[in-house]
Amino acid sequence: MNKYIKYAAVCSLLPIGIGLSSCNRDLLTPIPQTSVSDASAFSTTNRIQTQLLSLYGALKEGNFYGGRFVVYGDIRGEEFINETSNLVTGSDVWGLNPTNSATAVQNLWYYAYLAINKCNIFIDGMAAGGSAIVGADAAARYVAEAKLIRGLSYYSLLQYYARPYADGNGNKPGVPLRLNGIQSTGQSALARSTVAEVYTQVLKDLNEAEAGLPASYTTASDNTTRAHKNTAIALKTRVYLTMQNYASVITEANKIVSATAPFKAPTGVAHQLQPDITTVFTSYANPESIFSMPMTSTTGDFPGTQNQLAYYFSPTAANGGVGNGEYSLNPRGIIAEPTWTATDKRRSFIKQSGTGTNVKNWLIKYKAPSPYTDWVPVIRYAEVLLNLAEAKVRSTNTVDPQAVALLSAVRNRSDAATSYTTASFATPAELINAILLERRIEFLGEGLRNNDLVRLLQTIPAKGTIPAKGPNESGYIWPISATELQLNNLATDN
Repeated sequence: MNKYIKYAAVCSLLPIGIGLSSCNRDLLTPIPQTSVSDASAFSTTNRIQTQLLSLYGALKEGNFYGGRFVVYGDIRGEEFINETSNLVTGSDVWGLNPTNSATAVQNLWYYAYLAINKCNIFIDGMAAGGSAIVGADAAARYVAEAKLIRGLSYYSLLQYYARPYADGNGNKPGVPLRLNGIQSTGQSALARSTVAEVYTQVLKDLNEAEAGLPASYTTASDNTTRAHKNTAIALKTRVYLTMQNYASVITEANKIVSATAPFKAPTGVAHQLQPDITTVFTSYANPESIFSMPMTSTTGDFPGTQNQLAYYFSPTAANGGVGNGEYSLNPRGIIAEPTWTATDKRRSFIKQSGTGTNVKNWLIKYKAPSPYTDWVPVIRYAEVLLNLAEAKVRSTNTVDPQAVALLSAVRNRSDAATSYTTASFATPAELINAILLERRIEFLGEGLRNNDLVRLLQTIPAKGTIPAKGPNESGYIWPISATELQLNNLATDN
């Protein structure tokens, strides 16, 4: 982007429904229709809103949070079996042995930093004059959205390319912390900040986002697809849990979780569990879905080839699915858990194909056929409840009554026959294990398994032909992208 800031297919992003002005080609005249010059990109309200839209578009790119980031978070764990041995669709990620030049390693790095750079350019542009165009109030909201997207992007990079925070309290190499927009060549050289330094920036972005974002929007769609205060708070519970800062998880979660059941956010968007888990993945704009990546069938507004969740997890049409059958469910994984009862509604997300020794199980949580328009979940209220539950037990080292109630709320929502009381758990360790087990069931196919394993420095269990991977073994985290190492002479590999 030497001369122009890319227009970034803004027309296709409008289904995000964030209430900004519609795409108007006249706004680009006399500038080429695919670009807006640096000098004028922030010269009108409509152009500023256009740039804001492009940030969401960068986050929901199929190689990032529109698909592959979520897929990789699941297939690195033990719940899935690779069926195609296709490197393009992550067989090396599943095998825990991707190289610096692997498709996954290079593309995720590239698209995460592309989103970050778009945020940086936007924040710089607002400071250079954009804020004066839209006014202080709107500018604060727009910049807050950019900071939330940047913070989420940096957090996402840490989950694959850096040692867990628990390994040395964040003193290991993280990723390069780029906070200014890059619009020309020769600006790549930057050493990796420590894990702790990157987390500090992530939390700074999310705290400032919380302060600047609105409490809510007027439509359910906007409340699901556009960042608001509760979005920042919810993401902070995830970040602090990853850092094992349990006191801060509790502080943040208490802002949006009532003290007693039925649990509901007391301020901002009235987040709560949906009565039926299956509706979360069909009626996307719902109070449980705090933040999701929306998709439509409009060209450019769906994940794209070999990036889609249903493409990876759903079986082929011949086996009753809509996908390519890339990953079946591990018969020795979570689906074999005896306490996950047959009547649990979450079992309806599992489809079986074949007979005899050829039986396979598939995840059909994502059901939309090609072009695969399922909305991609970023964070749900159920996660906030379980984040709080885990933090309460770990911080008090007790069978905490609220933690039990939170766990029971998530389980009982789908399994009406099962409820928990404090008498259900003899020790805090038993309750912790039950919470972690519930996370495996509840968020299957939502990209959280890798995070949960590595934040606790747990061994990644064996699966199929792939042996277990300990936290000190090569492959526990990814190598740095070969392209970054080539362009950035200050970068070091893992």
